[in-house]
Amino acid sequence: MRKAGILYNKRIDAARELAQALTETLKKQNISVWSCAASEEAKARKRLPETSALISLGGDGTMFRVARLAASESVPILGVNMGTLGFTTELAASETLDAIPRFLEGEGWIDERAMLEVELPLQSAIPSPIHALNDVVVARGSTVRVIRVWASVDDQPITTYKADGVIVTTATGSTGYSLAAGGPILFPNAKEFLMTPLLPHLGLSAAMVLSSDAVVELNVQTTHQARISIDGQVEFPLRNVDTIKIRRSPYTTRLLRIQSQSFFYQTLLKKLDSKER
Repeated sequence: MRKAGILYNKRIDAARELAQALTETLKKQNISVWSCAASEEAKARKRLPETSALISLGGDGTMFRVARLAASESVPILGVNMGTLGFTTELAASETLDAIPRFLEGEGWIDERAMLEVELPLQSAIPSPIHALNDVVVARGSTVRVIRVWASVDDQPITTYKADGVIVTTATGSTGYSLAAGGPILFPNAKEFLMTPLLPHLGLSAAMVLSSDAVVELNVQTTHQARISIDGQVEFPLRNVDTIKIRRSPYTTRLLRIQSQSFFYQTLLKKLDSKER
């Protein structure tokens, strides 16, 4: 680790404080360090090309934002959980300063996660494509009425969902919204992805596991408001007949780990159990 970037959730006071403490610790080890809020994406993006590792201070939402920033440069990310569940993070805040020297000494391994590439409608003001670590949700807006979403895979029509929406998710995202909607859990390093309807009315109600090279098209058919949400952070309204195209991204998210490579199932059961309490 020659140059580290620290990206923190600015809404968490403890994250800002830990960012300062980490900066001092790394500098004592002759590591060049820069830091900023994870929401300052333009500022962070300028620093990425020469950065050898990123430290994310926050919860899963902060990790998703950092993952989108880091993807094109393949910069590995060490996640520190300062939120609630922290499915994607590696360290608790309290153990971070003691654990950092282990990474500096070369311990650990890279956990590589598939991402999604999302092509947006032409009228979108947001540059396309967008790369997502977690999920893409096409759903109804504030009006409590179902929408119709025509879905195809590899140019083959699948169904027209009459539902609250449709979730397309990576293996990483399979433990989140998709799971709550009845979808299966994928092993985190799987390249396959899922398409899960949200409260479908009649028709196809099961989640579909799609091949890693599948191309999904979702065409919105509605007379009222609909929206798209990418990783729960990038959102904008959709119009009738807008089409979203989703495929596996050429980029991956590279997570720094120091736990055993069999950590997933133990962590999964622990996190899911904590959700039930």
